[in-house]
Amino acid sequence: MSYSQLTYEKRYLIYKLLKIGFSQVEIAQQVGVHRSTISRELRRNTGKRGYRYKQAQGLAQQRRNKAQKRITPCEWVLIEKHIEMQFSPEQTSHWALNNYGIQVRTEWIYQHIWEDKRHGGKLFEHLRRKKKYRKRSQKSDSRGRIPNQRSIEERPEIVEARERVGDWEGDTIVGKSKKGAIVTLVDRASRFVRMGLVNQRTKEAVKEKIITLLEGYPVHTITFDNGKEFTDHEELSQKLGADIYFAHTYASWERGTNENTNGLIRQYIPKETIISNLSEHDIRFVENRLNTRPRKCLDFRQPMVILKNHCCT
Repeated sequence: MSYSQLTYEKRYLIYKLLKIGFSQVEIAQQVGVHRSTISRELRRNTGKRGYRYKQAQGLAQQRRNKAQKRITPCEWVLIEKHIEMQFSPEQTSHWALNNYGIQVRTEWIYQHIWEDKRHGGKLFEHLRRKKKYRKRSQKSDSRGRIPNQRSIEERPEIVEARERVGDWEGDTIVGKSKKGAIVTLVDRASRFVRMGLVNQRTKEAVKEKIITLLEGYPVHTITFDNGKEFTDHEELSQKLGADIYFAHTYASWERGTNENTNGLIRQYIPKETIISNLSEHDIRFVENRLNTRPRKCLDFRQPMVILKNHCCT
């Protein structure tokens, strides 16, 4: 059932049904709203003399007026700017408070976006889309086993704790027609991401790209999936001076940080994208957007800032 604000007429009906003795569930059915809406309405708008529809309408209008006056037009411009940078409403809410002292609830931002859409605006186009997941069959892996790989079960506990910078998870992203690929690497502690284009998803190309991407960054470990492009892991380990581990087959949750990051990248580079048509500028743009985006898992701090602080201490 879609959400809609209670009108004066609906509040009058709630008042009458309460007088008759209807339960909250029965009232919700009669009014045509979810029962939580009735529960919230009674909790917020019941006075000392019980629920009265005129008083309830007045209290609700006062809250709306207060909310509207709390955010100035100039502040909305700033908020819209961050939505256009693909910050989520929740991220924008915390960013506005922490950096500008603007107190704006996530719900208000969503309401502002949908109001903008009703007037022909395009803010809603910057909201993320939910991905559809397909359940992968539990058949045996037909790709074969990478020689001399070390299981994620051997990985030190400190990696799981995310207490240090330098423990990375790696993967590759392909697009339409599988022409070209993007190598993605994300640090488990800071969520800092590195991205690089390869013309072919070969073990040689991927290995060299990873070495280039991680140059100048701390590297203790890397955890990959079982893709054949990571077959040169032993040489990669020697070049980087890092330990390399592999997740179990069809256990993407063991590299959840990388999987989540790839999902964020898909916001900018959908699956139908032909990767070979992308430029280095395109990749740096996405990389910068993700590294400067405040993350909830980091108490709404930016991955770039977390990495810099760790590297400077």
